[in-house]
Amino acid sequence: MEKLVECVPNISEGRDHRIIDAVTAEIERTEGVHLLDVDPGADTNRTVITFIGSPAGVAEAAFRVVAKAAELIDMSRHSGAHPRHGATDVCPFVPVRGVTMDECVQIARQVGKRIGEELQIPVYLYEEAAASPERRNLAQVRKGEYEALPDKLGTDRWRPDFGPNEFNAHTARTGATNVAARGFLVAYNVNLNTRAKSIASQIALDIKEAGRAKRDENGKIVRDDNGKPILVPGPYRLEACKAVGWVIPEYDRAQVSMNLVNTAVTKPHQAFEACCRSAADRGVRVTGSELVGLIPEGDLLAAGRYFLAKAGQSTGIPRRMILETAVQSMGLAELGPFDLDERIIEYRAGLTDGPLVRMTGREFVDELSSDSPAPGGGSVAALACAQAAALVAMVGNLTAGKKKYAAVRDEVVALADEAQELKDFFLAAMDEDTAAFNRVMDSFRLPKGNQEQVRRRNLAIAEATREATRIPLGVLEKTPRLVAMADRMAEIGNAASLSDAGVAVLMAAAGAEGAYDNVLINLDALGDLDQSGAPDFADRTLTTAKDALDRCLQAAAEARRKVRERLEQAIGGK
Repeated sequence: MEKLVECVPNISEGRDHRIIDAVTAEIERTEGVHLLDVDPGADTNRTVITFIGSPAGVAEAAFRVVAKAAELIDMSRHSGAHPRHGATDVCPFVPVRGVTMDECVQIARQVGKRIGEELQIPVYLYEEAAASPERRNLAQVRKGEYEALPDKLGTDRWRPDFGPNEFNAHTARTGATNVAARGFLVAYNVNLNTRAKSIASQIALDIKEAGRAKRDENGKIVRDDNGKPILVPGPYRLEACKAVGWVIPEYDRAQVSMNLVNTAVTKPHQAFEACCRSAADRGVRVTGSELVGLIPEGDLLAAGRYFLAKAGQSTGIPRRMILETAVQSMGLAELGPFDLDERIIEYRAGLTDGPLVRMTGREFVDELSSDSPAPGGGSVAALACAQAAALVAMVGNLTAGKKKYAAVRDEVVALADEAQELKDFFLAAMDEDTAAFNRVMDSFRLPKGNQEQVRRRNLAIAEATREATRIPLGVLEKTPRLVAMADRMAEIGNAASLSDAGVAVLMAAAGAEGAYDNVLINLDALGDLDQSGAPDFADRTLTTAKDALDRCLQAAAEARRKVRERLEQAIGGK
């Protein structure tokens, strides 16, 4: 699974589109990132930029954004309605897929250090990247805004985490940059069948993390020694949730408007359900909801799986069906069309299926049969395994809803879930195998006019060939588990689908054989090329591959024997 990080830098320019375009061009020319959104505001004189990509690509693009903004924006002349600290005011990194918060913290600190040292810009770390609790809150770090920097810089209390601790001609121009790691923020509104703002506001108080003001027996607000209201949690309190109630004339209804500031803590479907319970307490009903902006695929998948499980349905179905379940269950299309390809951040960035997977069956087979060397056997082996996993999931889904198999329902649903994940892994490997082969071919085209060029060319070929070997090896290593799943599904699944489970075993074994052959041919191609970076790569790889293949084929032979025996017995018993 490709690792994805989101970055949302805010630059202190929202009016001059030449500057905005120059800054965003730095993102577009950085390899491994995708520019998703550019949202300038003239009144705030601020532009919110959103991009996504690999951790390394995002880190590089973020640095380039800060560098270009510092070059083009003079903070000593800046004015705008939004609080701001510097030419690049904030630069948060957000884990989206396959990346932990700790990894984003490391990215934030590495980029912050680079900004401080190479650009000589004061850098303050906040949120999860903060070096001290006092600096977690951005409002505290940015207190006094840009105008306070002459007094703050030069003091021990406000010493930046990175960069110069002085206000000079350079820092007067650049200001300070605030760098963070934080959870994904989702702006999410829940619709009510009422126009009463007061009801929406009460629901918001029930669910928001901050809670509501405590009241005494006479209904008066209870205050602390400093005169501030004492807050108590509402009955449906959600962590990492900010909420207000309002009325939207355009929709002629009240809404509970939320910022879910960390969807790793509270996801939209949890907020939806909390609003439903609070609304029911007040005699009103939630009619649907509205997503503002983009959302990670994982958050919608979590919603779809939740509602499927709540309805007693199998969750081991294709991703697209799970996502559609989420859209329907939360009424996300109530106020307007909800296009998954436009609203899911990974899809918006084009980070979905590769070109081979997107082909029709006819297109793939036609391409396979042409004189192009790729796609070839490696992609077909991965496809065979994907088909095996799909059959396992199918048998599970045909079993889960049957009363006759109620005792094994949870197990077959779990197997179907796992099979869907394996299916997606193998499908991705189809394109990865072809891309890896193409990289090998590219390395062969490198110049070889002198001894140094030959050495570099051999190194490139060796590394590309090792990578091309790792992909079929990864496919092969998952086949023993795939066969075990098909075998178990044949034992406990719907008897009417026994032959499907048997074909799953056959396809998994065929995929394993094909993947093993591709490992062998790549190791042969590696030959005597420079192995200084991995001297025992071939031996280790061959040992691992042989072990995986042996385990797969032994299990497949036994599973096939049992399936064939049961099928023949069924015929003989009639």
